[in-house]
Amino acid sequence: STLHCAQNLERTSVTCRGHNDPHHCILDQLDLYMFKLKEDDDACWQAYNSGTFFLFYNFSPFVQRKGKALVAPKLKTAEIKRLLQKFQKSEKMIEESVLVGCSEECTPYFALDLGFLPKSAVESELDGSFGELQKAFFQLEEEDASLISTMSPVVIILVSDGSRCLLVRQASFPKGMYSALSGFCDIGENLEETVQREVAEEVGLEVKSLWYSASQHWSFPNSILMIACHALVHPLQSKCTINTQELESAKWFSHEEVVMALQREPKPSKETDDSISFWVPPKQAIARRLIQEWVKQKTSP
Repeated sequence: STLHCAQNLERTSVTCRGHNDPHHCILDQLDLYMFKLKEDDDACWQAYNSGTFFLFYNFSPFVQRKGKALVAPKLKTAEIKRLLQKFQKSEKMIEESVLVGCSEECTPYFALDLGFLPKSAVESELDGSFGELQKAFFQLEEEDASLISTMSPVVIILVSDGSRCLLVRQASFPKGMYSALSGFCDIGENLEETVQREVAEEVGLEVKSLWYSASQHWSFPNSILMIACHALVHPLQSKCTINTQELESAKWFSHEEVVMALQREPKPSKETDDSISFWVPPKQAIARRLIQEWVKQKTSP
């Protein structure tokens, strides 16, 4: 195979590592291209001219409204240069951008923070706004919601006693939202030890068994790798002791209650009305996958 990437970049021969699936070849080409951009400053500089940019303002993403949805626009280099010129900034500021990935067509993606420009003026010029990443995630289309950067490992755990599942609230959650337990891995811990410790620390329960489900990159508040697991506790030892420094609430929910919650739309809100029915994270969050897996397992004969 031959690597065809950004204009003016050297063509590089690659091997598909014995895979017959063309998709594997694409992945190999992208890996090699990304490595070249990370290691070769000249190649990366050339890629600025063919790449697209996601904009941020002090880590808040730039989004535009398209109908009912929010999208994170990918801006061309020419648009970035025009913006810098308008605010009398050097085009050299483009070099402050960070390589975050590339498309299957080898179009590089960069992230550029415009914290050095007047925020409201930039929003007016680009007909959009810089918002809080966590709030924007509930409204962005799925393909725009994932951002790539350095990751730290975090376990997210759906605890069950066999007939019910345990969902929790943190004070920072939107009103009415319950989710799975989560916590950072400590240095020296394996996955099993982290799950057992987090469940014990946050709700005072002892894990009887656990199994891995999936993983997901999560962009806020810092870039982390979510490792999703199911954990089983003994039904006769399911009384929770809540760590109030970490959690606002922890409740056991029946299969029927969880099914109802999955049918409700995520509704981020600052309302204080306690009558709001509980809901679970949106489809982009791996916590929802854990909850759906539990419901499916309980529904299966």
